[in-house]
Amino acid sequence: MGEAAPGASKLACRLALMAWERSQSVFVITTSNPSAEQLGELMWQYPEERFLPHAQAGAQDSGKAPVLIGVLADLKPADVVINLCPEAVPQPEEFKRVLEIVPCAEEERQASRTKYKTYRNQGLKPRTHEINK
Repeated sequence: MGEAAPGASKLACRLALMAWERSQSVFVITTSNPSAEQLGELMWQYPEERFLPHAQAGAQDSGKAPVLIGVLADLKPADVVINLCPEAVPQPEEFKRVLEIVPCAEEERQASRTKYKTYRNQGLKPRTHEINK
């Protein structure tokens, strides 16, 4: 499993913007540092005519950014976590919200099902939301 699909990346940007507009801090987990950099570039462009303040986790002055992007090992405290990687978020109960974007490809959907079961086995009650394009 590699990079997030373009649709998933744009949805992550949209969700991060919505959280930021509600004064919530956000951490977006990507599969790799290059993926984090690509998502950061996308946040400069999307959504159009909007600015989403963000930084790469670990970058200079990243502690001031309301939206951080990084790999799972870089995970920092945040109100909202948007997970674009195939592994479940460790200790999800420490965050107000954990958002998982379920891809269309069947192989990747299986990873999402596994994460759903992991969260449920930890005593959480995951909710699903259908997002129309």
